[in-house]
Amino acid sequence: SGNVELAKEFMAMQERWEANAARKAFNAAVADAKKEIKVIPKSRTVDFTSAKGRTNYQYEDLADIAKAVDPVLAKVGLSYRYRTAQDGSTVLVTCVLAHRDGHQEETTLSASRDDSGGKNLVQQVGSTVTYLQRYTLKAMLGLAAAVDDDAQSVGSSQPISAGQLLELENLVESTGSDMALFCKRMKVSNLDNLPVSRLN
Repeated sequence: SGNVELAKEFMAMQERWEANAARKAFNAAVADAKKEIKVIPKSRTVDFTSAKGRTNYQYEDLADIAKAVDPVLAKVGLSYRYRTAQDGSTVLVTCVLAHRDGHQEETTLSASRDDSGGKNLVQQVGSTVTYLQRYTLKAMLGLAAAVDDDAQSVGSSQPISAGQLLELENLVESTGSDMALFCKRMKVSNLDNLPVSRLN
């Protein structure tokens, strides 16, 4: 009986040691990846006019992000996948980042269906899923988009986080504000370049 308990305790210690080693390897791999991943340029443009006014901004396409990060992540033993869910009009996306040694972490963001630009219901959900996939991956890896000159001129250190961006976009949308005018007043070309200091 004593030998059995000792064996169980030894196995539990071994599992804890392996889990800790896997977590350290994961953190080291993420740090190594971040050193190699280049700033991702914004190659896509959204430009349409609705009853709420003109919407115009640039963003990085999910394919552009994948092209930039996938080879680097593979090199350090990292991979990612997504889980999606829907609760009424709210879409949830979880990005799961996993390391070959077994440790994984995840982050989840949610947003309402994207009904901008006259999209049908399926397009609204698809647009939101893609949007959240971009931002959960960026949040998981701590990636920043290319910062434009307007954001640099404000004199702040870093853009707002993905979560702050979603909250701000929802606020602008819910108040019926003109996105382009709001960005102009904040002296940025689009919201994800808004410096954190401007929220204070």
